[in-house]
Amino acid sequence: MSIFSPGFQGRPRPRSDRTPPGQYLTDDFPVLSAGPTPRIDLNRWQFSITNELGRQYTWSWPQFMSLPQAKPRVDIHCVTRWSKLDTDWQGVAFDTLLENVETQAEFAYVTSYGGYTTNLPLEDLLDGRAWIVHTYGGQDLHPEHGGPARLLIPHLYLWKSAKWVKSIQLLDQDEPGFWETAGYHSYGDPWREQRYQGD
Repeated sequence: MSIFSPGFQGRPRPRSDRTPPGQYLTDDFPVLSAGPTPRIDLNRWQFSITNELGRQYTWSWPQFMSLPQAKPRVDIHCVTRWSKLDTDWQGVAFDTLLENVETQAEFAYVTSYGGYTTNLPLEDLLDGRAWIVHTYGGQDLHPEHGGPARLLIPHLYLWKSAKWVKSIQLLDQDEPGFWETAGYHSYGDPWREQRYQGD
């Protein structure tokens, strides 16, 4: 016997024309992680990009912070169906990091402190569409949200915006990351609801 009347849909959730299909708006910033939260000493923090020929480009925290800073205001969308509009960040555009990197690669493989990985086409990191951010809402990025620095790729589901980013390897062929090998979609476009393989 059903305890709900026919047509019961539960409490309506707020939406907007900026909310992708299947998403609802939230004012919160839920914390979702695949494992324990790493605590990274800024004196030991290092970010690197390795091209397809094995050449590595590295930045210490002071070097990273001395690069030109961007302040994107973007909407973010989690695969667990929440969206948050007009989020304010500060960080370094990936275009800036790639200025002196020699590459003909087509894919990027991202690794985080703690071992998390994800993959995406390199073009999705370019043309002002991706940043490595260290500030959220005018405050240093909390470790629970990926601090001291995380990748931010707002046009894809948030699992692609790897927390605690450590390195990016540029590849000629795509290589699936942590969630992608567990059945999540390889690309993750929220407007096409690409949550899982086959979507």
